[in-house]
Amino acid sequence: MTYRPQESVFGPPWSARLPSALYFGSALVVAGLVVLGEQSTSGTWIFHYVVEEDVRRVMSIRTFAIILFVSSLASLVRTGMRGVRIYPDGVEARDVLNFLVPKLRRYRWPQIEQIILDGTTHIAFELWDGSRAYLPEVSDRDALASALEHIALARAIPVRGGRLSPDELEDEEAPPE
Repeated sequence: MTYRPQESVFGPPWSARLPSALYFGSALVVAGLVVLGEQSTSGTWIFHYVVEEDVRRVMSIRTFAIILFVSSLASLVRTGMRGVRIYPDGVEARDVLNFLVPKLRRYRWPQIEQIILDGTTHIAFELWDGSRAYLPEVSDRDALASALEHIALARAIPVRGGRLSPDELEDEEAPPE
């Protein structure tokens, strides 16, 4: 029976999550100002801007705040779709191409000829057809590299740039005495 690893997920780095988090935060501020303006007394500047000036706008400020909030929430979800998932049958690389187009690539263990861990940011696979596939950046690259290295040693997949030897793998999996 072949080695089947546990499922693990590695999400996108913080630098990829930051723009959508800032967008979501600004949408929350705008929604909060709209609610505050609607609840304020009639003499305040925020009530005047939110409620009284609303009749002159093409789109109401409440509709604008809802659209802004929903689109920022969608941006958070879209950012969360990125990353790498290791499952028992292989590796799944998830990324978002342009604005809305998700990209999902699955690599089964028999397809992978070699795992390349040489680079500082990207991890690559040499595939059976001679092509090279790069995994997207993840928040914890070292943990992903370590997990892939353990799987490669257990499944006899060559690793270039790895840190473990087969003896170290046996020592880690040996039960304590």
